[in-house]
Amino acid sequence: MDKAIIAKFRDIQGKRWNGMEETDTSIEGKVEYLCSCVDKLRQAKVLVVGDIMLDIFMYGSVDRISPEAPVPVFRFKQQKEILGGAGNVVANLTSLGCPTSFIGIIGDDEEGQKIVKLLEQDHCKDYSLALKQHLTTVKTRIIASHNHLLRLDREVPVANMESIWPKLLENIVQEVPKADIVLLSDYGKGLFSAITTPFIVDICHRFEKPVLVDPKGNDYTKYNGVTLIKPNLKEFQEATGMTFDPTSKNFHDEVCRGARMLFDRCHIDKLLVTLSQYGMLCVEEAAPREVFQIPTEAREVFDVSGAGDTSFAMLGAALGAGIRIVDAMALASVASGIVVGKLGTSSVSLEELKTVLAQRISTAKPIFERQKLCSRNEINRLLAPLRKQGKTIGFTNGCFDCLHQGHLHSFQQAKKECDILVVGVNSDASIKRYKGPDRPIQDEVTRASVVAALEYVDFAVIFDDDSAGPLVELIRPDVIAKEGYTLDNWPEAQKVLSYGGRAVTLKRVEGASTTRLVEKMKGQK
Repeated sequence: MDKAIIAKFRDIQGKRWNGMEETDTSIEGKVEYLCSCVDKLRQAKVLVVGDIMLDIFMYGSVDRISPEAPVPVFRFKQQKEILGGAGNVVANLTSLGCPTSFIGIIGDDEEGQKIVKLLEQDHCKDYSLALKQHLTTVKTRIIASHNHLLRLDREVPVANMESIWPKLLENIVQEVPKADIVLLSDYGKGLFSAITTPFIVDICHRFEKPVLVDPKGNDYTKYNGVTLIKPNLKEFQEATGMTFDPTSKNFHDEVCRGARMLFDRCHIDKLLVTLSQYGMLCVEEAAPREVFQIPTEAREVFDVSGAGDTSFAMLGAALGAGIRIVDAMALASVASGIVVGKLGTSSVSLEELKTVLAQRISTAKPIFERQKLCSRNEINRLLAPLRKQGKTIGFTNGCFDCLHQGHLHSFQQAKKECDILVVGVNSDASIKRYKGPDRPIQDEVTRASVVAALEYVDFAVIFDDDSAGPLVELIRPDVIAKEGYTLDNWPEAQKVLSYGGRAVTLKRVEGASTTRLVEKMKGQK
């Protein structure tokens, strides 16, 4: 899609799609704000276009192995039939109270009629086409004592799409203008081809409607020009041909590289990647070198079925209601955390969201809480709202190979000089260049994690340069503090002083050093 269209679309949406920075309120204020966002969700009129299916859950028990073959004997107890695929997105939206319409394809069969009745029960406007000679997609899960034993899939891709496309297109043109946002739920069943998908996206642009995609396959060019695309980590890897490790210190840099690849190829406005236990992250085409990541909502996991549909529905409802994307991500994280605690494909209600958020207020547990250990890419984003509050940013640095009393004293004294203390931690490679091949004793992630865990420290950042100068240049702290350095031999302090900051020489605790600890551990005097 032409970049001019994307630019015009951004201008039309205005603040609805801006604001990747966190709000500058207290934890309780953030959660209370999210509670107020929940009430706005009902305002979003959502159109879902996608691959719908019938999910069947067969519940029972297994008490013995068959004498006929080495397989478990499943004793059936009950069966549950619910909407699956794009239908699960619909079910989550209607559960939130969103006026929802659906366009898709079903078979002219018994299972298709069940889908029609379920859509009707959910008060969804149904524009699904029932095709003769086509089987409705059905996924049957056999579950014993909360354990999935087997999944049976009956699916046939849609044939002769050209013959039914005019009717689908007619419905899309009719419903897009009525919606606040359009969600494309692609399960790879034939609806979204390289021909049909651009038509849908173009109609959304023509009526100035944001369009979100839950993708399938490794070729995203058919989604050219969409507002936001939401792959999971595996899908993101398949689309880029890259491998990503959320525990790696270079994770955000690699994500940005992959995101820029998709932005250049597909002109997507925003990329949102769900990371399972590592939360979710967002990168914008307007700022492709910056990553915003939030943690997952930790919960006991019974079943992950449909969790992606829940987060997709929540994102669509929130963005359709004009809620900022950072807050939409937080709500999606909470909703996914609720649904994985249920057995079987499930939806989340407004009441459940409010209950969980109310618990967060009472326990003062932050929804937006980040790990204090962060990367160079995200430190200034984290500091930005704190600077707006007038907080004084302090900085110190070191190797911190074996944390000792001297380090604790330095952190305590440095914290007294500022509101927010950022600690730069030398990488393994930089320490080896400085202290030799036998150091460090502990790896960089361990050292930085221990530093970040201290109450005096607000953020810890690993740096790979021979000095902390480039990191100081990036952060531009108000105060720099370190023990044992005089100003004439402290270039980082000179830099801070050059733009009006302060430099503080901290008192050293005599006899406390990592070198002495290492010697003592080796039995040396």
